[in-house]
Amino acid sequence: MTITITTAPCCWGVDDVSNPNLPAWERVFDEAAAAGYGGLELGPYGYVPLDDALVAKALTERNLFIVAGTIFDDLVSPGNRETLLRQTDEICAVITRLPQPAQAAGQRFRTPYLTVMDWGHDERDYAAGHSDRAPRLDDGAWAGMIANITAIAELAARKYGVRAVIHPHAGGYIEFADEIERVANDIPREIAGFCLDTGHTYYAGMDPVDTLRRYADRLDYVHFKDIDQAVFDRVLGEKIRFFEACGQGVMCPIGRGVIDYPAVRRTLEEIGYHGFITVEQERDPLNVAGSLEDVKQSLDYLRSVGF
Repeated sequence: MTITITTAPCCWGVDDVSNPNLPAWERVFDEAAAAGYGGLELGPYGYVPLDDALVAKALTERNLFIVAGTIFDDLVSPGNRETLLRQTDEICAVITRLPQPAQAAGQRFRTPYLTVMDWGHDERDYAAGHSDRAPRLDDGAWAGMIANITAIAELAARKYGVRAVIHPHAGGYIEFADEIERVANDIPREIAGFCLDTGHTYYAGMDPVDTLRRYADRLDYVHFKDIDQAVFDRVLGEKIRFFEACGQGVMCPIGRGVIDYPAVRRTLEEIGYHGFITVEQERDPLNVAGSLEDVKQSLDYLRSVGF
């Protein structure tokens, strides 16, 4: 098993680009390098400048590469198609011109990837982690979302050679086991793969190890998180948005939470996964002072258990 561990700006609280408290993107690059990572994701659209010369210079100066770009937006609304495709075009145009890592033998698709996540629906945000009370899309709305994802994936592949990977995410309309299964049935793997996230699968009531194994044939990219069980139990008892839960510390450094990473490692080895794994730990950006220590601790722990 050949694995490269990377990180992402969400570890510095970067999720909502309209948040006035976000750290400068240069700080994220500085601290990712200082923690020992060789690469990271670009983060949500609108955070890192879409200026490939500027960003390439910043990455090269820090010996970093970009592993993926991100669509984190409303995938459901038919009227959002134009925005989604514009973001896809602009993100892929940049990430394909940035420094690239060595590719692993056995890796199915080259980096950079385009992670595709649904977001922006209050009725699902407040139901994150609660499959029993989260509303589901009707057949028409579901078909519209599938059409939007397919259009994103086809544009990324056709114009840029970028593999789109669908990322089930707490608080979006692709979160729970039935929704992941439905996406797997409705979007062929020739069109898009999966980016499975250990933290989001646990948050949604699934076993991360079982989920990785179940979708091994779709697994092109992986995200790692860990969850503080005491905080998780408390926030699930509150009417709370997903990122409010993150602000309260539901995500913790890897190795300090409930997820069994030695078992995750064994599973990835058994299914023959090769490629990239990105460490994430969503937080309130007001708590960015702890980011460097936390991402370093996560990387050190993963190395200690064989990654």
